[in-house]
Amino acid sequence: MELTTSDRDDTAGFYAGLFGWQVEGDRFLLDGQAVAGISRTRPETPPGWLTYLAAPDLARTAERVTQAGGRQLTWPEERHGACTAIVSDPTGAVFGLWQAAGFSGAQVRGEPGTMEWSDLLTDDIAAATGFYGSVFGWTLTDEFGSREWLSEAHDSVAGLITGRYDVRWQPSFQVADTTETIDRCAGLGGRVVTGPVEMGLGSYVEMLDPQGAPFAVTAPVHRPVELSVAYNDIIGMELTYGG
Repeated sequence: MELTTSDRDDTAGFYAGLFGWQVEGDRFLLDGQAVAGISRTRPETPPGWLTYLAAPDLARTAERVTQAGGRQLTWPEERHGACTAIVSDPTGAVFGLWQAAGFSGAQVRGEPGTMEWSDLLTDDIAAATGFYGSVFGWTLTDEFGSREWLSEAHDSVAGLITGRYDVRWQPSFQVADTTETIDRCAGLGGRVVTGPVEMGLGSYVEMLDPQGAPFAVTAPVHRPVELSVAYNDIIGMELTYGG
């Protein structure tokens, strides 16, 4: 994930207050480890959060993007630890391609303040399924009440959300409690767009930062589990030992 913004200082302050991030160079850090990127807005990278998808062979992946009806918006760019390019799918959802060269992206996951997920927001499921299947070999499944993209190895890699009247990729970050995060977001100048709602196995909230960049947060929903065990009465059991 990378955030492009025209107001780096204010934006960094917002996410520092929300997630405890610090900024070092072009990266957001949590306890010294990279969790996302940050850069200044350029003509080819409009403001907001940009999702990158791994592309071990960037040139070949970019070629498949155009062959599947998408667009290549930038030439490959050498960056610190990677080579990247910006592309879009046929419906206009913009995302990045990331060919690692010593730096594969987020260095920590699975804890509050880190990237949890990324969702494609679109109502054109047929076009999305055809494009991402052709370019990345993904298939779409529907489990636990939400749509998920599966890799060729059947690993969950991203989600799909409909009914948002927008076409884009949206990141979701893990938090311990969505209610507390909502209060903190409002106090820092952001606002809530949707939620909290239960989605899959978590509580989900869509937000805007003070510059208007949309993103989401999610927290696990803890439900009590009741176990019922039935014991059969065993009467007249005889153990016979033979010698």
